[in-house]
Amino acid sequence: MKSNKQKRRSFLKKAGSAVFAASALPHLASGTENSLKIPLEVPNRERYSANDTIRLAVIGTGIMGMKNCDTALKIPGVELVAACDLYPDRLLRMQELYGKDLATTAKHEEILDRKDVDAVIVATTDHWHDKISIEALQKGKAVYCEKPMVHKIEEGQAVIDAQRKSGKVFQVGSQRVSSIMYKKAAELYKSGAIGQLILAETWNDRQSALGAWQYSMPPNVSEKDIDWKRYLGDAPEVPFDPKRFFRWRNYQDYGTGVAGDLFVHLFSGLHVVLDSEGPERVFATGGLRYWEDGRDVPDVIIGCYDYPETAKHPAFNVQMRVNFVDGSGGGSMLRLVGSEGVMTLGWSGITIEKSKISEAPGYGGWDTFNTYSESTRKEYEKWYAATYPEGDPMVQPPQKLEYTMPKGYSDHLAHHQAFFDGIRHNKSIVEDAVFGLRAAAPALAANISLFEKRIVKWDPNKMAMV
Repeated sequence: MKSNKQKRRSFLKKAGSAVFAASALPHLASGTENSLKIPLEVPNRERYSANDTIRLAVIGTGIMGMKNCDTALKIPGVELVAACDLYPDRLLRMQELYGKDLATTAKHEEILDRKDVDAVIVATTDHWHDKISIEALQKGKAVYCEKPMVHKIEEGQAVIDAQRKSGKVFQVGSQRVSSIMYKKAAELYKSGAIGQLILAETWNDRQSALGAWQYSMPPNVSEKDIDWKRYLGDAPEVPFDPKRFFRWRNYQDYGTGVAGDLFVHLFSGLHVVLDSEGPERVFATGGLRYWEDGRDVPDVIIGCYDYPETAKHPAFNVQMRVNFVDGSGGGSMLRLVGSEGVMTLGWSGITIEKSKISEAPGYGGWDTFNTYSESTRKEYEKWYAATYPEGDPMVQPPQKLEYTMPKGYSDHLAHHQAFFDGIRHNKSIVEDAVFGLRAAAPALAANISLFEKRIVKWDPNKMAMV
């Protein structure tokens, strides 16, 4: 195994050539002498004939169900034929948007039995994800399942098995996986642009009623409006409560809290950039600090993750945070700290800031050098000059690189495009069931750590709790 010093020198060599190659493309870039801006390019989309139409149905027409439909239908060759929801007014809204001939039902089984449905979007509460996805795969449907893939870690293997047995396309809905920005970041990281990875920091903070899942509820909703027993499924039996239906993310019985909702996005992006299978040790802390509205999940959570050394990346640590009480208005960021620089991914692009700490020990100034006798200092100076002689200066790359996102680009659209391309061409999907579990499990492990006040060990290779 290479020593840390050998690794750093290897990374530095690759980083210098990779970033210098970027700066050798002036026709693509603009900026000052020490700053370089490069626009990211969007791949061309395929065109399809009417014979290539994919007939789509949606199960769960809440926020993400409707957003997924709207995005999917922007892609040529996709037709929405049916919708399922337990609240009839939402089905009425679907017909208002997509035509009165749209088939609607409150029973997902009726959707899966339809011969004219090629693919389904599963955008239900988290506790229904595994059951409906498995049934859909067994019925021969391709599945786009909202994240997190499962409500409980132990449900993941059954989804993986169902996908493998069916041979159908299955994709989890975390769009960063298909983003040109995260793909470019992966390319830059692999080239050694920031040297040896030391630490990753990532967060998703927001402050608003909607950001904290205080979704609007229609007035005067009663149990006669909703099939409550069907909604509960395998969740504990409790009396009808409209908050538990319309604001389900606030409850562990149906959702997975801030970790399941947002940590999964952060893990998905991180794993794409690093080509990583995940952490092996999880510790989380947090609590309910502001939104004391009956919810039983925290509004602030901080996760610490230990990633093991692999052939793809060195051992490193991750600090992950979600905060619903952020006075700044919030935001999302992934920051990779390396031995030769820092890579930051925000909403609008990638920034690489080059920096390097010398491997040579201290010399002069406030160093202990000044505490030694004159004879010892002379001896040290002689050793220092022999050990760290000045060589030819390395050609320095620009100190700052910025890769900017094109105006109007949508990674959500790109993610749906990847799903339909997989169906049409029988292409492998990046965010399949295995990827989905490896992103969901460490997020859900944060909940276990928080609620049970313990460190959780996870085997990312075997995808099992240790």
